[in-house]
Amino acid sequence: MSKKESNRININNKELIKNAFKKLNPITLFRNPVMFIVEIGSILTTIITIMDIINKSAETNFDLQISIWLWFTILFANFAESLAEGRGKAQADALRKTRKDIKAKKLVGNKTEIVLGSTLKKGDVVLVEAGDIIPGDGEVIEGVASVDESAITGESAPVIRESGGDRSSVTAGTKVLSDWIKVKISSDPGESFLDKMIGLVEGAKRQKTPNEIALTIMLIGLTIILLLATVTIEPYAIYSGTKISIPTLIALLVCLIPTTIGGLLSAIGIAGMDRLIKKNILAMSGRAVEAAGDVDVLLLDKTGTITFGNRMATEFIPAPGITEKELATAAQMSSLSDETPEGRSIVVLAKDKYGIREHNLKELNVEFIPFTAKTRMSGININGNREIRKGAIDAIENYVKEKGGKIPEEVLNAVKMIAQNGGTPLVVAENDRVLGVIHLKDIVKGGIKERFADLRRMGIKTVMITGDNPMTAKAIADEAGVDEFVAEAKPETKLNLIKEYQASGHLVAMTGDGTNDAPALAQADVGVAMNSGTQAAKEAGNMVDLDSSPTKLIAVVEIGKQLLMTRGALTTFSIANDVAKYFAIIPAMFSATYPQLGVLNIMHLKTPESAVLSAIIFNALIIIALIPLALKGVKYRPLGAAAIFKRNMLIYGLGGLIVPFIGIKIIDIIITSLGLIH
Repeated sequence: MSKKESNRININNKELIKNAFKKLNPITLFRNPVMFIVEIGSILTTIITIMDIINKSAETNFDLQISIWLWFTILFANFAESLAEGRGKAQADALRKTRKDIKAKKLVGNKTEIVLGSTLKKGDVVLVEAGDIIPGDGEVIEGVASVDESAITGESAPVIRESGGDRSSVTAGTKVLSDWIKVKISSDPGESFLDKMIGLVEGAKRQKTPNEIALTIMLIGLTIILLLATVTIEPYAIYSGTKISIPTLIALLVCLIPTTIGGLLSAIGIAGMDRLIKKNILAMSGRAVEAAGDVDVLLLDKTGTITFGNRMATEFIPAPGITEKELATAAQMSSLSDETPEGRSIVVLAKDKYGIREHNLKELNVEFIPFTAKTRMSGININGNREIRKGAIDAIENYVKEKGGKIPEEVLNAVKMIAQNGGTPLVVAENDRVLGVIHLKDIVKGGIKERFADLRRMGIKTVMITGDNPMTAKAIADEAGVDEFVAEAKPETKLNLIKEYQASGHLVAMTGDGTNDAPALAQADVGVAMNSGTQAAKEAGNMVDLDSSPTKLIAVVEIGKQLLMTRGALTTFSIANDVAKYFAIIPAMFSATYPQLGVLNIMHLKTPESAVLSAIIFNALIIIALIPLALKGVKYRPLGAAAIFKRNMLIYGLGGLIVPFIGIKIIDIIITSLGLIH
């Protein structure tokens, strides 16, 4: 799904309200034990209210209001969950619009049959030519083509897909722009990548994560304890001569149990997956999102994640007696036919740094000398008497020697210095003279060092994996600011390293795109596969990045951390909230019988009935008030666990104690002023 579409999601408010009422079904609500208890209480108070009406009881007005606000409490919690799910369903509808049942050119022997894409099965082979829509997920087994994947990724720039290697995977709904490819279908009808995306964003396959289950068990235990405590109040009230009705006890129980976090817990989890989808990352389960929040080791490929992956010219170092501009001019001319990123960067550097424009080749009698693995150099011959070459040190040394020249000591020292700093030296010569050295460098991405520092403050270790030699690896690791690096890595290195860290009690995240990455992706606690990678890699990982950007791994961890921060913050607020409501209600209820409790009635609530009703109204309204925070998440901050705990206690713990006193007092003033309580 495109990024623009993800920002234009329309949610039907009527549908959300309808779904909130549908979730009142006890079978559905049983999945949320805290809110299930509230529903049982709501049913009991509703029955008692009906009996009050029939018997014309004096308690009818109070009991009716309690019943209404108990039902509102459940509806508000259901609305929060429906709103989170509604976002996913809206995104799923947007995805469905990209799915078309197109005609496919199925290859049967030497013949081509025109069939509907929905009839294709795993193992079928189809021909896709320029202008055709790819009818199903699969692997390119023959050919090479430029493919427009904007329908899935939102990026307009086409990508190359070809047989073999790690760029062979194609997705249904994308379009071939040039040439042709033969695709072997990798999924049966209804099981395509797009189908999986739709199922996941709709929440149909969402299961509770381990942390959610653990928190739910804690909330159940807390609810049972408070239920028993509330039950004991009735005999205590009888003994003391205080009359407390069943609706009052139910209202007290609902105010004391953790309804705030109980009502928002599911919405927080769904919203976490929603934030990933907005980043064009598809999580295969909520467990993966949660694991990302617990990760403490990141395995990062150097190329594409830490560096841009293309060596770029950064400096011209001239030989003695040669000016930088002379060297830059010769280097640029030798690179005019070089279409590699390195060659283009040399031309650009000469132009930007020295104002050297590309030469008019029509006026010169030139012959371009292409790079070959045998000569290990390339260049240009001009007017038959000038030969400019650039290449590896040993290749240029042999070339110059054959012409009677030699490499100056200063140039050899420059070559050695560049190599020690992790760069690649290219030597430039004209005929028998060495002009100097071009410093090629694998450029570290801007801001990456600061992000690693943030991760370090959170207790996350970064490990760079590269096939470079140790000297080059160390230079890049020092510049990027990673904690550790592994040089001369082989395909099995990642898997072994993950197992070592996991054996030490760490949770590990990594990215990969090749078939050789599949075992490591499957082993990692969080494995982010690139959408451009092989089918094996995508099936092994528990997340897929639609943009195929390895740097997204850091964003995944940040979103996971934000999810856990949000859950922790709202849990802290909810429990503190319940403590405050206890001190608001109990003193007001028993102050008439025990005047000594009046000192605890610091809010000076009018009556016991107004205290209970104010608390139950506040209890319902605070759920609605916190829905935006639950869906958006608390602001991500790169802090350690101890710092986050202190911050939560200060802001959400203290806030959870103060806000109920203010809110309940305001509501008490309003309801008594309106005469809702007599």
